[in-house]
Amino acid sequence: MSNFNINEMLEMQKTLQEKYKSIWKPIGPDRGQDQLLWMIGEIGEVIDIVKKNGGEKACQDSALREHLIEEMADVLMYYNDILLCYGITEEELKTAYVTKYEKNMKRW
Repeated sequence: MSNFNINEMLEMQKTLQEKYKSIWKPIGPDRGQDQLLWMIGEIGEVIDIVKKNGGEKACQDSALREHLIEEMADVLMYYNDILLCYGITEEELKTAYVTKYEKNMKRW
């Protein structure tokens, strides 16, 4: 299986946005806040799975794990919509991530 990268996810989200452009509001900075709130809702669904079942069961029970992964995918879909809303590229994200990583490696 090949690596799954941010650019692939962004392209998939663009395709979804195009498919549902007559139903969904257009992607842009004014929609970013809504997408952030929807992502937080999805994160809450992930938390509920772990809280109600425990981390071990969420990892080991195949049906529960499938549900957990599906909810994590929802989080990533909204996350990528947010990147699109604000025009953040994979390269910009990588630069910020590496910078933050290096800072954290020296923090303590």
